[in-house]
Amino acid sequence: MTRWAAVLAALTLARLAVAAAIPLAPDETYYWVWSRALAAGYLDHPPMVALWIRAGTALAGEGALGIRLLGPLSAALGSVLLADAAERLLPGRRAGIMAAALLNATLLFGVGTVIMTPDTPLLFFWTAALWAAVHAGRSGGIAWWSVVGLCAGLALASKYTAVFLWFGLALWILVVPSLRRQLRKPGPWIGGLVAVAAFLPVVVWNADHDWASFLRQGGRAAAWRPTRAIGFLGELVGAQFGLATPLVFLLCVVGGVAAARSAWRQRNPAATLLAALTVPATLVFLQHAIGDRVQGNWPAILYPAACIAAAGLVGPAWERLQRPAVVLGLAITAAIYVQAAAGVLPVPPKRDPIALQLRGWTELAAQVEAVRQQTGARFVAADQYALAGELAHALPADVSVIGVEARWALTALPPAAPGDASGLLVRNARRDDAIDPTLWRDVTPVGEAARGSIDTFRLYRVTAAPGLRDAVWLPRPDMTR
Repeated sequence: MTRWAAVLAALTLARLAVAAAIPLAPDETYYWVWSRALAAGYLDHPPMVALWIRAGTALAGEGALGIRLLGPLSAALGSVLLADAAERLLPGRRAGIMAAALLNATLLFGVGTVIMTPDTPLLFFWTAALWAAVHAGRSGGIAWWSVVGLCAGLALASKYTAVFLWFGLALWILVVPSLRRQLRKPGPWIGGLVAVAAFLPVVVWNADHDWASFLRQGGRAAAWRPTRAIGFLGELVGAQFGLATPLVFLLCVVGGVAAARSAWRQRNPAATLLAALTVPATLVFLQHAIGDRVQGNWPAILYPAACIAAAGLVGPAWERLQRPAVVLGLAITAAIYVQAAAGVLPVPPKRDPIALQLRGWTELAAQVEAVRQQTGARFVAADQYALAGELAHALPADVSVIGVEARWALTALPPAAPGDASGLLVRNARRDDAIDPTLWRDVTPVGEAARGSIDTFRLYRVTAAPGLRDAVWLPRPDMTR
């Protein structure tokens, strides 16, 4: 146990170092903008990722480490909770440390701990809810059921896919006879009320904004292209094979099937909990893949329970495979860390998925700032949210930055009214749509800027048109802390 704690501490320190070293991805700077205009909801996601970034930057500043601080720390705590849950669910099998090791060996978890996205708090609260459910199922106490409800509510306030957590926990209670009897007591009902209360602010925000976030995410389910089903299904399986790492994925599939069989035949509480938190979501993802693409990170919610099931596999063949699975997964994750931090592999930037997300943003901002000074522009504007977020975080703190896009109107950011001042509009050169004359006038090309060899951006000197809409002043980082 002492050795495991030392390994987890070392892994956490390594992740903190990587989090501080690698550049910020566009989505991260976008969520950082959210953190400077806190609300109970946003167009794309619930608010938890913004709250985590706000807490991290309050502790460690506005740089990459502050934005990502809670990722490695929550991964360490989540690993401890998962190990405890596995030991209690599968007593006598020494499954705790192995379950945590398998989860940490996945790229979904390993990379997700150093890149701040909504999946980061989602996986923590999902794991915490699983851990609390194990305790609640044994004790039946109000306190434990309240913790389950709080964690489930905060998970749904992190990302809407946590609805599968709510469904899985309800299914577990209804299927297992001993848990069903607990419905005669107040514990599960109070837990449900706590969950609803934790998520209620997100509902209120959506009600005040014409259900924008619910409709955006719910609209994904309406896509239906069955002629591409084979391709979508192949992408889904292939992505999990890579993101979970090959051997961990194999063990999780076998463990999940074993848990589902035990749940079906015996209504075993432990196996039923693991099956309830994996099988329904898996079926929905497979169904969705018949008609549309399933993003590789969506099934990340399956792996806490699946890794417990994998750690509990009985048989010498599976037990011999567990340690190599962990070693291979951690080795792949380490290679990704090194490539992200140093770019040591001679991969062309346009073919390197890491470079496509992380490289060249500081260089681009420096070029944009040089042209801004040359032209005397009073502000910098961008009409793509990802580009706007990167420029807002990377440009000098005294430069005003405007984001122009309909999604900004749903935030609490101050409306931008630059008047007759001239500014610099930055647009990706790959865009073929014309600049909207109802937003900008006096449009004059003044040059280009590049993000290495990855992307080129056209720069225009502009003046805001009267009644500039969907435009906000973006926050600027305070690097003095």
